[in-house]
Amino acid sequence: MLTQEEAYQFIRSRRFAVISTTMEDGWPESALIGIAVTRSLELVFDTIDSTRKCMNLRRDPRASLVIGWRGDYLAHTGGFETIQYSGIADEPIGAELEQLRATYFDAHPEGHSRETWPGLTYFRVRPRWLRYSTYYKPRVIAELTIEPGKAKPRDKGRVSDNPGNDTVASASGRSFS
Repeated sequence: MLTQEEAYQFIRSRRFAVISTTMEDGWPESALIGIAVTRSLELVFDTIDSTRKCMNLRRDPRASLVIGWRGDYLAHTGGFETIQYSGIADEPIGAELEQLRATYFDAHPEGHSRETWPGLTYFRVRPRWLRYSTYYKPRVIAELTIEPGKAKPRDKGRVSDNPGNDTVASASGRSFS
């Protein structure tokens, strides 16, 4: 089972994600972004208002992200752990925006250098569904479904190369660094 705290620690230890949005003609568009995460698993990132991701999210706020690979690590080093993340994006304003910007700058202090860029905006993505996966033995898949105001963990268990010999595994107690 993936807990909200485990998901937070995992995401917090990563600085980048690939976000996918939907273009007006229905085709997907993906981009690498710098992210920060709040305790409630909201993601925050900055972008310019002329980017495709910005235009896409303003038209259709659904977003899908992948968080967590680590370069060209080999499987035995733990480099193949990811979180798939689906959520709804918005552009906060006022006090909400200032709190999210503080979270973002904690993770990305270099973000201050972009504050004067024309068209800079900040998006927040609120989670609806997360899936933690690891692709080395033992392979584990664990999900967390978020409904407004509550979190529902769902354990998908261990995936094995030996059908009929699967055992249930838990991400609980796992250290994400």
